Amino acid sequence: MEPFSPPEPEFPAEKSLSVLQKKSRILVGVTGSVAALKLPLLIAELLKIPGLEVKVVTTERAKHFYNAQEIPVTLYGDEDEWQLWKGRSDPVLHIELRRWADLMLVAPLDANTLAKLANGICDNLLTCVIRAWDLSKPLLFCPAMNTAMWEHPITAQQVEQLKGFGYTEIPCVAKKLVCGDEGRGAMAEVWTIVESVKRILEERDLPTQG
Repeated sequence: MEPFSPPEPEFPAEKSLSVLQKKSRILVGVTGSVAALKLPLLIAELLKIPGLEVKVVTTERAKHFYNAQEIPVTLYGDEDEWQLWKGRSDPVLHIELRRWADLMLVAPLDANTLAKLANGICDNLLTCVIRAWDLSKPLLFCPAMNTAMWEHPITAQQVEQLKGFGYTEIPCVAKKLVCGDEGRGAMAEVWTIVESVKRILEERDLPTQG
């Protein structure tokens, strides 16, 4: 983990300010779904968006599915929260991250973390960031789970709860899953996720093209 750098000073918005002078920051959350295998590709595609700075927050279970050496941006985990804070004057990582980010994307969002978020549970770095999230900023989430889990009645309730908070769902898709089952529950394709991020950035007048 690199030392946390405070956000750069912001300049007053002016009509004459070129979009190309602006930068935007996205915090990507990754949870313990097998779709976390796609994290390196997702980050690579997000980094192609000019002016977009990317950081990642991972759950411990998500680490099982990707190689951290393939992630070319700062990656934060639970241990970083506790290493950063030693005393009362020290920064609190989940608060610093929610301040740093203009936009948050949780991809994939597994069934376990979905249930936590719907019920306000914050027992790791990622869920603490989301519990403290500034609701004036966009938060996108990409559900990903086994079809049987997706079809359980509580899943629809929990997804609706997150949407009720103001978060935006990028719906899962139907396909043959890694477990062998076929049906809905697979995370949206990376290109779909990236296009959704671009759309949000455009709506907020942030850079999406050179």
